[in-house]
Amino acid sequence: MDKRLKEIIDDSNSIVFFGGAGVSTESNIPDFRSETGLYNAVQQYGQPPETMLSHTFFMNNMETFFDYYKNNLIYLDAKPNKAHYALAKLEEEGKLLAVVTQNIDGLHQKAGSKKVYELHGSVARNYCMKCGTFHDVEYVVNSEGVPRCKKCGGVVKPDVVLYEESLDSDCIEGAVNAIAKADTLIIGGTSLAVYPAAGFINYFRGKHLVVINKTATMQDKNADLVIYDSIGKVMEY
Repeated sequence: MDKRLKEIIDDSNSIVFFGGAGVSTESNIPDFRSETGLYNAVQQYGQPPETMLSHTFFMNNMETFFDYYKNNLIYLDAKPNKAHYALAKLEEEGKLLAVVTQNIDGLHQKAGSKKVYELHGSVARNYCMKCGTFHDVEYVVNSEGVPRCKKCGGVVKPDVVLYEESLDSDCIEGAVNAIAKADTLIIGGTSLAVYPAAGFINYFRGKHLVVINKTATMQDKNADLVIYDSIGKVMEY
């Protein structure tokens, strides 16, 4: 672990980690918002990802939505990386209050993290729009075309927050409360460009603000420590 980061962690008792796509890309999950992701989506489907991942598009073009979603947002073979495991260990040691993530892959939980606020939902949870029956991610992946409920035949919708949809209010409340209580906030793998999630860090009133990202962010000027590097490498514990 980076020496300066370790000093801050040693001086902290209630850390919150706020993470984005950069945490997942190190587990070989591509960022659909990247230039490559955008180019591939437009080449293959004639639409940018933001359009295909909107509520309107989902309701009106379910076949295309699920084709794109299954091929670009679900990575069943992805494994947690060093950053995920480091955070789980910090929680186990009583240092970390919570992980607040914009990712939907469930890798924090796979690494052992217990208190995870998934601002944009999770591919692991899927519910029938008609009767509410839960279906796991394998059920969605193995369905032909639009996944249908095994109980009533309704459409099974992933529990991910699509564009035009609101974030879950309980999840927001939990995330904001954790950030407000933290003595250290570590922002990792995000350029802080996606709102409203990026605005949550304004609730931080603690002692140490740390930013770990490969490129500059809007919070660099406010941080005690900024590291431009791979998050797994920096956080390895």
